[in-house]
Amino acid sequence: MTTPTAGFGHLTPERMLDALEHAGLRPDGRLLQLNSYENRVLQAYLEDGSAVVAKFYRGGRWSDAQILEEHSFARELVEAEVPVVAPLTLEVDGQATTLAHVLGDRFAVSPRQGGRAPELEDPEVLRWLGRFLARLHDVGQQRPFEHRVAWHSAQPAREARDWLKASDTLTPDIAPQWHDAAQRCIDAIQAAFDAQPNLRSLRLHGDCHPGNLLWTPDRGPHFVDLDDAMQGPAVQDLWMMLSGDPEAARQQLDALLDGYESVREFDWRELRLIEALRTQRMIHHSAWLARRWDDPAFPLAFPWFGTPNYWSDQVVKLNDQLDVMRTEADKASGMPSWD
Repeated sequence: MTTPTAGFGHLTPERMLDALEHAGLRPDGRLLQLNSYENRVLQAYLEDGSAVVAKFYRGGRWSDAQILEEHSFARELVEAEVPVVAPLTLEVDGQATTLAHVLGDRFAVSPRQGGRAPELEDPEVLRWLGRFLARLHDVGQQRPFEHRVAWHSAQPAREARDWLKASDTLTPDIAPQWHDAAQRCIDAIQAAFDAQPNLRSLRLHGDCHPGNLLWTPDRGPHFVDLDDAMQGPAVQDLWMMLSGDPEAARQQLDALLDGYESVREFDWRELRLIEALRTQRMIHHSAWLARRWDDPAFPLAFPWFGTPNYWSDQVVKLNDQLDVMRTEADKASGMPSWD
């Protein structure tokens, strides 16, 4: 099976140091690799004693236009005093840019920001996060993305399903079951969007889970990664913050929305999309792993992926999600089902 995204076998420490020097930085030779599967992200120490974070982009995933649109959004957020980490402007071959092209690689450099994971069990922390996301969405609604992906229909799930269908990822014995479950889920996802017409579509963080969020007691939350920035409904940036049993998730959602609505109005119809978005992410994630399986880091990090047990479990989970989405469609209240 071939994959449309390039790996990082060529990206040696020496090559990364040379690229940073070419972009006008003066690294002292120390590099610390940070946690990232999609890109190669490292902390580089500079001769002046400071440190920056460099992100080398995976080839074949985003176009330059898509990356620069992400960078522009981050800069807009910073200008609006929304706490995100935006890329620095570099000087490369006499040109100022946030996206450097050096030695065949593309990379961006941002300031190093510290912090810890937020305490999502604390209602006050969740209210603060809700206010933060509302401010991010205030900026996001000012103009649409032109080049980034959109998650306001079942199209991302369709594309992921189609890619998996065209590949040899699934074994013949499980493929019919998975494709049948995926198709029925895709139909339910699209029906969930169709049932809520005229929803606002915003520029979003897009991958708003606690791993992309750092917290400091004095400054509160800030995001460190807009790599999956997308166009879509506001609830996409809320549901991945929820965890635990149904009652705990409901309480977390209440606190998030309490903070959110103190800054901007939330369209409560979007709550009917949570399970559809969760299901879409499941299908998308399977394709994401399969597309990158030629990268040696992925079999090491996800040894369970692609096994018969993995796909059988996915069939069960997709069918469970289908039941949940059907229950949601039968409800008139507009509130999601957490059981």
